Amino acid sequence: MYKINAETVIGKVVLNVENLTLMRDFYQEMIGLEIQGETENEVHFGIHGETKKELLTLKKVAAHPKVTATGLYHTAFLLPKRSDLGDSLYHLLRGKYPITGASDHGYSEAIYLDDPEGNGIEIYRDKPREFWDINPDGTINGITIEMDAEGVIGEASGSFTGMPVGTTVGHIHLTVANLEKTHEFYVDTLQLNLQTEFPNQAKFLAAGGYHHHIGTNVWSGRNIPAMEKGTKGLNYFTMVVPSVEALKEVEANLIEKVYSYEHDSTRQEIKLTDPNGIDLVIEVRK
Repeated sequence: MYKINAETVIGKVVLNVENLTLMRDFYQEMIGLEIQGETENEVHFGIHGETKKELLTLKKVAAHPKVTATGLYHTAFLLPKRSDLGDSLYHLLRGKYPITGASDHGYSEAIYLDDPEGNGIEIYRDKPREFWDINPDGTINGITIEMDAEGVIGEASGSFTGMPVGTTVGHIHLTVANLEKTHEFYVDTLQLNLQTEFPNQAKFLAAGGYHHHIGTNVWSGRNIPAMEKGTKGLNYFTMVVPSVEALKEVEANLIEKVYSYEHDSTRQEIKLTDPNGIDLVIEVRK
């Protein structure tokens, strides 16, 4: 039976923003991303020392009133080590930037905050897999308890120089309108695995036995409208497969499921829209 390639990961997140200068400075100075390209209307971010790996793009759009709609719940930046998480936490505290939460999920430790335009951010590190509560069928039991903040800060180097080499977008968490239709798309059509779920609230989906590459929830309400194109918030996100062959397998499965998509053979990517009106791109690892 077909499953999406086990090496599939999240690539980058593209956000529409109103105040490009404010948001650029925030992601550079407070989050520690490096600007890798910039125009009057866009800023591209990555990690110092990894020039070919873009993690975040900001696109300037006209001002619009904020409404409840599908889209981004948070972008989750995965750091290589607990000491890196300590450095980020210490940097945010020194900068007196508001932190909205800090949790231990059993498989990870995470801090939460919002950017200046209200887009959620998670910064986290994974615990070694031997500490994950993995069921015989491969699903993973998560928890939400208070993070040991003192322990995390205690491992900090005390010198924050930006997000370290090896940082990725470990997962993306989406606000959706309908969990059942979302499950049908990501699990039945794209063939990710359902790893964890809170019945009638949230589902966590992944490739290759990870705890989750995509989180989905209806905490903002059921059957909420899709975000209008060109308004601030999530523009799209990417999933990265390891080879052209893996992309062809995705395309063959989409054809079998009769799901609409666009294939750009020049860029080696597939563009599609999920049932919540959220755009995503599946591309080959560069």
